[in-house]
Amino acid sequence: QAAQFRSLLASGKMVIAPGAIDGITGRAIDRAGFPAAYMTGAGTSATLGYPDYGLLTMTEMVANATRIVNSISIPLISDADTGYGNELNVFRTVQEFERAGVAAIHIEDQAFPKKCGHLDNKEVVSREDYIAKIRAAAAARRTRDFCIIARTDSRAMLGLDEAIMRANLALANGADVAFVE
Repeated sequence: QAAQFRSLLASGKMVIAPGAIDGITGRAIDRAGFPAAYMTGAGTSATLGYPDYGLLTMTEMVANATRIVNSISIPLISDADTGYGNELNVFRTVQEFERAGVAAIHIEDQAFPKKCGHLDNKEVVSREDYIAKIRAAAAARRTRDFCIIARTDSRAMLGLDEAIMRANLALANGADVAFVE
């Protein structure tokens, strides 16, 4: 599915990937004809009765992603929050999501504990720490098809110029796609 997702990106067309919170919503997205699905961290948290405050572990997120991947025939993009720690944790996170059959993950630059990207009063890590995570993510993937999406939530706190700087640095350091929240 990672190669299929790369082809979608290379097509130059907008990729619409509705949010899937479990296998049944993933299957509905697939059957409705969408080219990809997106496993939302907020939705996954909600299915377990938690708010999106970084309470779920990498293992819980990968387990949900695995169930969704096994229910669909289209690529799955997954929220990987902050990578669940420093660059060593990010390395393992990438390997686990890739092993699960996920096509792409996004890693954000929030400090721990993270918050839903749409909430106020978020904090972000330093630019250097964020880029170290992106480099680790790019180095960890087993195939070039697995897509690393670098998400920055810095715009709300540090301004658009800093968010664009972080996005460009992430792309220069191995990310495939930049996501400015």
